[in-house]
Amino acid sequence: MDKTFRIAPSILSANFAKLGQEIQDVIASGADIVHFDVMDNHYVPNLTIGPLICEAIRPVTDAIIDVHLMVKPVDRIIPDFAKAGANIITFHPEASDHIDRTLSLVRDSGCKSGLVFNPATSLDYLDHVMDKIDMVLLMSVNPGFGGQKFIPETLNKLTMARKKIDAYMEKTGRTIWLEVDGGVNANNIAEIAKAGADTFVAGSAIFGSGNDNDPNRYDTIVKSLRESLSKA
Repeated sequence: MDKTFRIAPSILSANFAKLGQEIQDVIASGADIVHFDVMDNHYVPNLTIGPLICEAIRPVTDAIIDVHLMVKPVDRIIPDFAKAGANIITFHPEASDHIDRTLSLVRDSGCKSGLVFNPATSLDYLDHVMDKIDMVLLMSVNPGFGGQKFIPETLNKLTMARKKIDAYMEKTGRTIWLEVDGGVNANNIAEIAKAGADTFVAGSAIFGSGNDNDPNRYDTIVKSLRESLSKA
């Protein structure tokens, strides 16, 4: 199993008046990935950010930009995010009429691709498209808003997803990341890792910490997440 743990701060919880600085500070604190939440007020009841913001932040960091599309329909916007500098693009199976085709579109646009599963969405969607997937993202809250509590049933679902991924990796030798998003913090991250996750989205747990004027304000929280992960 891939025992590299990756921390992916969700910029949905960052201070948008200082977004470039926020991203540089949180990556300097030891985080690995910039998680970019795109909501359309249609598939989910909220409206957030689009390709222009992705394009604006691309020059300020070398970190992976992981774009989570909560939009329907999804195909139209994928090439825009690829051009804007996304490295990974994930989407919800319910948002695509042809999941295999949408995964191919992401890859043909030069990005890694993945599927996102809401708390009540079955993992069965994975069964016929594993060859086109680089990341599986399990939502541990219902998508739409930051700051929600982790849904405990996600732990069972993570275990199931881990088994599917490990069986596929054993057969093909190809790595697929297993990401979790929603209510992740230093108190539950070790348990989430033990269930099988290797990539952890944290929003308010990271960006809600520390003093705004301290450039090292995220060091303590990222360190505490890493320390908790070392127990997994």
